[in-house]
Amino acid sequence: MANKKGVSSKTHTKKQLDDYANQHNPNNKAYKARIENDRNTKKVSSKHEAKRQAKQWAKFEEENGVMYPLDWTCYSDPYDF
Repeated sequence: MANKKGVSSKTHTKKQLDDYANQHNPNNKAYKARIENDRNTKKVSSKHEAKRQAKQWAKFEEENGVMYPLDWTCYSDPYDF
């Protein structure tokens, strides 16, 4: 049995069926608006987001200085472990 995509007339009104059809018809302006909205609201990739956060953190540290020791092992006795 094939997977059926779409909406059922048993669970949706005529208006809802028409709206769905308009949003999936390439010749309709509702379809073009939906595609444009998808492009504009697309999430930023996680790699790009990680780079942005790293730059923000570096800028923050440059302005405020480092607020924690960079390597905790420098301040401990190696025989304590």
